[in-house]
Amino acid sequence: MIPQEREPRHVPLVHLLREGMVEGVHHGSVVVLSPDGSTLFEAGDPDVAMYPRSTAKPLQAAAMARLGLRLGPSGFAIAAASHSGEPRHLEAAAAVLASRGFAETDLGNPADLPYDPIERDAWIAGGRQAARLAHNCSGKHAAMLAVCRELRWDIDGYLDPAHPLQRAIRETVEELTGQTVPRVATDGCGAPLFALSLRGLARAASQIATAPEGSPESLVATGIRRHPDLVAGSRRDVTRLMRAVPGLIAKDGFEAVQLAALPNGTAVALKIADGGDRARPAVLAAALARAGVGPELLAPFSNPALRVTDALAA
Repeated sequence: MIPQEREPRHVPLVHLLREGMVEGVHHGSVVVLSPDGSTLFEAGDPDVAMYPRSTAKPLQAAAMARLGLRLGPSGFAIAAASHSGEPRHLEAAAAVLASRGFAETDLGNPADLPYDPIERDAWIAGGRQAARLAHNCSGKHAAMLAVCRELRWDIDGYLDPAHPLQRAIRETVEELTGQTVPRVATDGCGAPLFALSLRGLARAASQIATAPEGSPESLVATGIRRHPDLVAGSRRDVTRLMRAVPGLIAKDGFEAVQLAALPNGTAVALKIADGGDRARPAVLAAALARAGVGPELLAPFSNPALRVTDALAA
């Protein structure tokens, strides 16, 4: 299947309320797949082509594991991370680099300030400049360098879509999603970005979440489950959600994309049309409720000012 490139047919998913009146509306699309891949629920346009942004990182990490990359759970967690730039994140990314003889200067991602506002303010107050290690994608890039070293591939050009690493990642993305990539762009970190659909993204998340123990995909799932603090950050909703829901793997991405998968393979993928994060946790919580997650686990992620629309409510 090749996802169709056209304007998405998103639908209203969330209302912003002020004293009972609708003040704002967030449109988007969402799909919930059962463990056998059938559709439990969908709203909007889950089959149109879209850019998964950083929700693709678990898929990219799985591809690198398939290529023979072996890291500990923390290494695979930071490889799949959009980290906040906390000290533990920088240490984990630096450890992956050092394990294969690399330094921060070898990273191909741009220099940046920490993603987390508190960490960023402290960084600036300390007189520090933007750094490559502080970029939220530095763990992924460290893993990419590591697998190139393992396979004796050229380091120069490792972000080129024609590089053997990126070709292998594309093949894995297509296999896990069951889709042919219709377009390749460049993500904000400089890595190739493969377009796919929300349905394909959910399908891939399900496969990673249910991978047999010892398989390459299971190395990624284990890392994410053991170290949710590395995948996002101590002040991030994604980390808190993975701590709250046993066995859940979850990954957010820029432009308000999100994936999540339960240990039984039930999977969610969503996109908020306006790219803002305000509505994303509310839609994810509603979708996980559709997936069978108990309300007591999801209650901490509710926002009384946000109400899901009839298109999403159970």
